[in-house]
Amino acid sequence: MSAEIVEDKSGQSAATKPRSNKKLILVGAAVAAVVLLGGGGGAYMFFSSGAQARASIAASHEREQKALADSKPGAHGEDAQRESDNFVDVPPMVVNLRSADGATRFLKIHIMLVPGPNGDAATLRNRLPLILDAYQPFLRELRPEDLAGSAAVFRIKEELLIRTNATAGEGSVRDILVEDLVQQ
Repeated sequence: MSAEIVEDKSGQSAATKPRSNKKLILVGAAVAAVVLLGGGGGAYMFFSSGAQARASIAASHEREQKALADSKPGAHGEDAQRESDNFVDVPPMVVNLRSADGATRFLKIHIMLVPGPNGDAATLRNRLPLILDAYQPFLRELRPEDLAGSAAVFRIKEELLIRTNATAGEGSVRDILVEDLVQQ
């Protein structure tokens, strides 16, 4: 004769059911956290790789333009050399702007100098550290309000032209070309 032992599982399942709900909630929360973190990381990688892709495309476009310019007849002659020497590229400058509310504001400016009748590109390149030093006090005293309106670029160009000619010699610079003027 065999005796079967029958266990009452109804009491045990009632006790384990709440615990399994807690486990299910914890597992669900962990999965949700992993999905959110993974999604955030994926979005970061997507957007940062997009910026790198745009930079890569811009660089390849510049190489194509340069190759096209080099393939033109007479591009390697004296005219091309004189044309490239007509401008002096000033490295981009980033300065703090003065603001009444104390908020941090920046100005990024990138300009090119056009030599005048009394100057040449080589002389301007040699005097570039002195010219940049002359620009700094003016640029650091600018306020965000000074950059508002359509006449702001004209006023900045005129002031930089005055400071350049005072530093490098009168008539050494004919014009200033503003490549970038970004306020942040």
